[in-house]
Amino acid sequence: MTSTLDSSLSRPERRRGHPWLRRCLIAAVLGLITVELALGRPALTSALTQLRAPHLGWLLAALAAALAAMGAYARMQRRLLLSAGLYVPLHRELALTYAAHSLNETLPGGPLFSTQLNYQQMRRFGATPAVASWCIALSGILSTSALAVITALGALADHGTPSWLTLVGLTTAVLLTTVGIRWITRHPETLLPLVRTSLAPINRLRRKSTDHGLERIQAFLDQLKAARLTPGHAAAAATYALLNWLLDAGCLWLCLHSVTDQAITSTQLLLAFCAGMAAGTLTIVPGGLGIIHNALILGLISGGLDTPTAIAAVVLYRLINLGFVIGAGWITWGLVLRQTRREQPQRISTG
Repeated sequence: MTSTLDSSLSRPERRRGHPWLRRCLIAAVLGLITVELALGRPALTSALTQLRAPHLGWLLAALAAALAAMGAYARMQRRLLLSAGLYVPLHRELALTYAAHSLNETLPGGPLFSTQLNYQQMRRFGATPAVASWCIALSGILSTSALAVITALGALADHGTPSWLTLVGLTTAVLLTTVGIRWITRHPETLLPLVRTSLAPINRLRRKSTDHGLERIQAFLDQLKAARLTPGHAAAAATYALLNWLLDAGCLWLCLHSVTDQAITSTQLLLAFCAGMAAGTLTIVPGGLGIIHNALILGLISGGLDTPTAIAAVVLYRLINLGFVIGAGWITWGLVLRQTRREQPQRISTG
């Protein structure tokens, strides 16, 4: 009788607790955004005073480039899911890309929340736990490798470092990584000896049998066989990863042209862009606030622009990325992805 009464009381309590949890989450997000604006206000105010009225045509083109960059990333992830035999409508993958990007850029520990959202939504799309994890990990590898390749090519075109030997080494590393991923997905059982060796000391500490948990890991690895990363899928995904960064850099270039007629070579702008994006990975501040701005501005100044022009171009670029794109992502998360209905996946043959 007591346990029945306790359980009957716990259900209403849980129902009453959920609204409070949502309110606390909303308050935390609003508070975070307020703090971000307060921290960035001096720099933004100083920059906006030097920002001339942008040319509308160039500004619209910059906005289109930013949207195209997001579309390229969505198509990269969609191609990886397709290689696992899972067809996801493009609009659903686009919604996920915008929402995950917003979580990544605006919340402390954003990459963790972004990864969790990606995993949950891919599971709703019908991906197995292994395929969802594989897709998320490979997306990160492809994106990071694409930025490294663009940086290396930009430096080479600017007659600087790296040398041809460095570029060849980077290309070889990317190819070996791709081949290794393909081998693991086709022969996941080859990882079992390593898993068994690593699991044994952990189980001894937990006072479990040596093979405890091995069956679950083996079942997880068996799911990877559904991921068939053919050369065609790999090439398409890598191309979209490159386009994602190049279109984003194009957005910065178009923002620059919308505020000035000063000349800067595409190579110098690309190197400034890569420096800014690399700097953004080294900060825990949401959105790389301040860090990316400074790196981009310094890069453009070193490329020959005067300080007011560099500030104006970067502020305009960041307004598009931190304002329009992230705002669209939060709207997408609130209106599209917070549905509880499970997606009905369409599976196709991977050959």
